[in-house]
Amino acid sequence: MLTATTLLALVDPERQLFLEVVPEDHFLRRLLQAVDFEQFRPLLEAAYSGFGRPPLDCLFMLKLELLARQNNLSDREVLAAVRFNIAFRLFLGISLKSPLPHHTLMTYFRQRLGPERLQQVFDNLVGQGRRLGLVKDRLRLKDATHIIANIAVPSTIRLVAEVRDQLFDAVRPLAAEAVAEAEQRAEAIRLGTEDAKDEERLLQRVTQLRAVLAWADEVPGQEAFAQASPALQDQLRGALALAHKVLADREEGATDKVRSVHDVDARTGKHGDYFDGYLLDVITDADSEFITALDILPGNGDEGGHTGALIRQEEQAQGNDVEAVSQDGAGYRGEVLHDLTDPEGLNLEVFTPPSEPPSAKGFPAERFALTVIDGQPTLTCPAGQTTQQRTRNTRDTGYHYRFRLQQCRNCPLRGECLGDEPAGRAQGRRVSKNDYEPEYRAAQAKAQTPEYAKVRREHSAIERKLGEMVRWHGLRRARYRGRLWVKYQGLMTGLVVNLKRLVRLLFVHGGSAGGMVRAELAGSQ
Repeated sequence: MLTATTLLALVDPERQLFLEVVPEDHFLRRLLQAVDFEQFRPLLEAAYSGFGRPPLDCLFMLKLELLARQNNLSDREVLAAVRFNIAFRLFLGISLKSPLPHHTLMTYFRQRLGPERLQQVFDNLVGQGRRLGLVKDRLRLKDATHIIANIAVPSTIRLVAEVRDQLFDAVRPLAAEAVAEAEQRAEAIRLGTEDAKDEERLLQRVTQLRAVLAWADEVPGQEAFAQASPALQDQLRGALALAHKVLADREEGATDKVRSVHDVDARTGKHGDYFDGYLLDVITDADSEFITALDILPGNGDEGGHTGALIRQEEQAQGNDVEAVSQDGAGYRGEVLHDLTDPEGLNLEVFTPPSEPPSAKGFPAERFALTVIDGQPTLTCPAGQTTQQRTRNTRDTGYHYRFRLQQCRNCPLRGECLGDEPAGRAQGRRVSKNDYEPEYRAAQAKAQTPEYAKVRREHSAIERKLGEMVRWHGLRRARYRGRLWVKYQGLMTGLVVNLKRLVRLLFVHGGSAGGMVRAELAGSQ
């Protein structure tokens, strides 16, 4: 058992004094009554090896983290507040005479805990909400918001130079002479291009980086690399991979570009306006407004296509079976709808706003029947003409079918089929058939039902939840760098807002679950 060897626990007289000072309806008092924090202890203790001096109590450190995120405080600020805030001390379970830890210990605690164990704590709290009868499986609400990365985005010239310098630092212990020569060349390029145009300056630096990679790529195959420490090997592999990625980003038409060497996972995305960072992807329970699963995507991540992954994440952690999901128009894609509604898979009822199809001239694609004749997909037009000529579309979601000009030239339905075709048109009708037409038709039909209208009215709850995380808990900007540590920030924020919601459901809204908790509390006293 991990013990708080440097902390003095509350004794009964002091606890009674604290209870008299802190109002009974104070959030932190209610939180201690509503949540079984001891359930988190085994998950937290697994982060410690058992060697060395006894650490501070893991629950104490977790509660410090929760106080910091709840009040949007830094490590220094939350420890300064604990010095004089009686409610904080009551929540932490420490005496007035307890010496507080140095703020850097919170950093070490985060490193020990990590995103993976924090995910288990998050799932455990959701499980507590389920056992209290608060979290249901009726409906999940899905949405996302953006997080701005903790970086200053450099110019492309500066980015290439920073990648080059990072590569120099990684390979220097294994090839010092080659690095020294390359650094001299880099300085000569800097001095020689001071008055040149930006295009020429960038070209010179890219050319040198390619030349450096030509010999640096051979270092991992050398004997010196095999004898180096694992940390040095990982550093060099990472620097080489980043350098190749940045060079690939310079190619014409490249997407998914690295924005900074300090946060290589951040990407440019568009969420209203353009930003550099990440997407916080969230699903909530429509009945309790609990966040049941969340994840962090790159700024250019597939928000709509990630819905299935979030549902599976929750179902794997909780062993439940979600019945339906509501999401915005980003989910109105055939492959997404198929993944969510597949009877052999998630088998969800999906509520998503269908986009308006482009107005087509002439007969719509639905008037053309797709069958299989002699083992070949065959498209039949309203006039009875058939074709098997087809090509796959660029999105790989269907086929473009083409009728010959001879089939359409004398067709009695030509005017209705082709609409107002331009003069001199010398081709037959072309029809696009999507692989996911049944899913699209089902979504369009559902959008006309009263049930859909009711669910969409509920959808605004997740927008309020995201607003709460951003406005009151500082989630608009990343506190850390790297996708995994931004996920840590998202999980800790999600944990805090779930704790707030749990207290509100049990003590403000009341209900049978709230009465049960209060009865247990009265019995224990």
